[in-house]
Amino acid sequence: MHKLLTSAIVVAIFTMAGCDNAKNPETVAKDVAKAEQKAAGEMANSEKKAEKDLNKAAEKVDDKLVDFNNTAAKDAYNLAVAKADGDRKVALANCLGLSGDAQKTCKEQAEADYNAAKATAKASALSLKQ
Repeated sequence: MHKLLTSAIVVAIFTMAGCDNAKNPETVAKDVAKAEQKAAGEMANSEKKAEKDLNKAAEKVDDKLVDFNNTAAKDAYNLAVAKADGDRKVALANCLGLSGDAQKTCKEQAEADYNAAKATAKASALSLKQ
């Protein structure tokens, strides 16, 4: 048993001593080429994954940008209609100072201006929507 243990220790020492020996240049060149090829493959896989992740993120950004622009268009429309409504109310109040046909014409003009402002707001909002 003692001989077996001693033999195992001797073999282990020689094996470990052989680990520090330089390999021949041809083997080293093959090992380097293999390592370079493996590294290139890992790099290519990482680049593909990064491209996929970036494209996915860009799609999300595009969707959010469309949502943002559509919301902005809707809000711009609502603001323009609110302004037109306010302008109409002021114009109608001014019309009350007139009488007869002048008042009628004034009210018709106020309504026409209001409808034109709403149409312009709608066209503007539609041009901004995506």
